[in-house]
Amino acid sequence: MDARSRPRLRGLVSAAALPAAAHDGDRLHQRPQVEISRVQADSPGRDDHSNRSLNAEWVEITNTTRNPINLRGWTLRDDGNRYRFDNVRIGSRATIRIHTGNGRDTRTDLFQERRDYVWGNRADTATLRDDRGRTVDTETWGRR
Repeated sequence: MDARSRPRLRGLVSAAALPAAAHDGDRLHQRPQVEISRVQADSPGRDDHSNRSLNAEWVEITNTTRNPINLRGWTLRDDGNRYRFDNVRIGSRATIRIHTGNGRDTRTDLFQERRDYVWGNRADTATLRDDRGRTVDTETWGRR
């Protein structure tokens, strides 16, 4: 190998290594495609177990992508409760709210049909998992 070819070979090796390193760093800091965007764990007023009070406890999930996503088989859970999504499509850049109590599901609001509170007022963790059981996002509040 002569002296003229060495710099070119070193340049090629460096250029080939840069994209892989840059890609790994981007993947580590990438936002989830679907995320828990807001939680209202403590419904306003007295916790009187009325349907109105139960439905004032909710979790919002947002699709941050440009494409709709089907949440069939996904779950939203804390330590002792689990809600499984049926055939629910969340639109591009859309948000849906999952209420604890009873109601009629719409494009923007889903209901767990529970008669007791799910989310701890002072501390809890909401975990969103995809249809393969992989954790997509978590939201923790208070001290556990």
